[in-house]
Amino acid sequence: MARDEPQQAADHLAGALAHAPTLPEAHELLGRLAARPGGGLPFFPLAPHVSPGGLAARAHLLAAAGHPDEGLPLLAAVSGRAPAADWAGVPWVGDPALGGRIDPGLLVQLLMRLCTAVGDPAPERTRTTLRPYLTVATHAVRANPEHAMLLGAGSALARRIGESDLAVEWAARGARVRPSKLAEIWLGYAYRSAGKVPEALAALRRAVTHDPDDLSVYADIAGTLADHGRLADALSWVDRALEKDPDYDCAVHTAHRLRHRADGDLAHLVRLADFIRDHPDESHEHTDLADCCRGVSWLGGTPTAAPLPRGTARAAAEPSEESVRRLRQVASLSWSHPPGAYDAAVQLILVQPFDLLAVLAHPPVDVAAAEIWACLGLLHHGAEEPWLDSARRKILLDLTEGGLDRVTEAALFAMIVSAWVDPEARADVATIVAARLTEVAGRPGSRAVAELALATPDLDPAAREKAAGMVRVVPRPRGRSRLLLRWRRG
Repeated sequence: MARDEPQQAADHLAGALAHAPTLPEAHELLGRLAARPGGGLPFFPLAPHVSPGGLAARAHLLAAAGHPDEGLPLLAAVSGRAPAADWAGVPWVGDPALGGRIDPGLLVQLLMRLCTAVGDPAPERTRTTLRPYLTVATHAVRANPEHAMLLGAGSALARRIGESDLAVEWAARGARVRPSKLAEIWLGYAYRSAGKVPEALAALRRAVTHDPDDLSVYADIAGTLADHGRLADALSWVDRALEKDPDYDCAVHTAHRLRHRADGDLAHLVRLADFIRDHPDESHEHTDLADCCRGVSWLGGTPTAAPLPRGTARAAAEPSEESVRRLRQVASLSWSHPPGAYDAAVQLILVQPFDLLAVLAHPPVDVAAAEIWACLGLLHHGAEEPWLDSARRKILLDLTEGGLDRVTEAALFAMIVSAWVDPEARADVATIVAARLTEVAGRPGSRAVAELALATPDLDPAAREKAAGMVRVVPRPRGRSRLLLRWRRG
């Protein structure tokens, strides 16, 4: 700015705000730009790919020019992109006059976009950074006490940042001012966040009376009932939804999750995975399958069985540096669910099969569960070949031969993953796993195969019962760092 290069100065300021949105020096320099012709706005245009710092700077300049109501939506857009940063922690956002000045309909849209950008409840840090927007909503509600949508949207933000009493108060006022399905949903969620389950269920049931065809509410009621121990009632609501639409995604996800919770049958999760594969265009993201698989051996990560020895070398050559680099990018001790592990390994299609086999012979010590990911990578080579006649099946089947070790275990898991993602492979894989289970029964390391069997789709009921018995009778290892011991030591 001293050399009269304001555009370069503006670019630097945008970068500074991206790292420290409330830095006093940056705001002081923005004030100097605001004093220039045009209020500094030409230096921060609304370009298609404007940076977060540039968008925030424009919002601050609009506020300085007397248009905070125009600046707030820009600032909220930045907060939606990076909600953990304190973009709104500036004095003009907390000015009571802003709440009375901004159009309440615009504020509703702004608040709902913020709500979709964070969880419910929001992480602790995000609760702090979004609080200035709740302040704006408070001032706006004071100026527009009968605006039902504003009360509901404000309630949605309040409950996400831990203000459950305020969320209930605003949602209840909104439902009284203008009874509607949406008002009752907001009220039900607010009651639920406040721990008032009977009141939450009553509100959600009233939402159903407003719109009996909105099946998402049925799923919400079912989830709430299940979370509070009323599983039979929850399933009845799911069944009501499925009677209306057997393919409604929220109801299908909830149904399979709850039925798995009720009886523990793996088939519910396999059918859910099939539904996800066959219905890629769902109404929104669901986490039911991942929630059910989390923490379960092989379904959500490396197992709890005792450590197995490293496999016998099957290739003379060392893996290339490039193959190890790519393996390191995807390898992990956990995954969302078996199809998620398959998807995560797709990058390994760029690693040739001979290099993946070299990884099995010489697993890098700094790569988590290298054997598992090398075998998952093999699944992506020749994936267009029918399973029974495929090269990938032959390679993996060959790798399962011999004694129990990490390689044979990893190869079995890869075959099981193929059964999750390809129904045509299920009968064959189930037969292979059942035979391996019978072969190792009573031998050291048999628990490892038993846990794999329990993750296998369409396994014969007798084999599944045998595997369950083997897992029950073999004691689990004690002590810390079992996963690190198993997959990272020599």
